[in-house]
Amino acid sequence: MQGKRTERVASLLQMELGNLILERIKDPRLGFVTVMHVKITPDLKSAVVFISVMGDKKKKEETLKVLERAAGFLQHEVGIAIKMRYTPKLQFELDDSLDKDFEIGQVIRKIEEKDKAV
Repeated sequence: MQGKRTERVASLLQMELGNLILERIKDPRLGFVTVMHVKITPDLKSAVVFISVMGDKKKKEETLKVLERAAGFLQHEVGIAIKMRYTPKLQFELDDSLDKDFEIGQVIRKIEEKDKAV
C-alpha cells in the first residue's frame, strides 16, 4: 500500500505523462496510448508506468519501444513540470486489463444470447 505522498506523486505523474505523450512525442509509430496507472517506489526514485495501447500486438510492441526510447525526455519534462528534488526513473509496461475486460464482455454477451434463444 502506498502512502498519501506517493499516491499524489503517482497521480501527478499519470496526468503529466498522459499530456506529454499526447502533445510532445511526434513519432509515427506511436499508437493511441492511455496512461492507466503509475506505481511509484516509496523513495520516489523510480516509477512503473502502465499503459494501454489500441491496436494489435505489433502496434503495442512498437509503441512500447517508442516510449522506452523517449523515457529520458519524458523524465526530464516531468521534472520540469512537477519540480521535485528527484525525478523518478520511468519504466513502461503494457497493461492488458482493457483487452481482458473486452473479452469478458464478449463472453457475457454470448451467454446472454444463448439464454434468450432457450
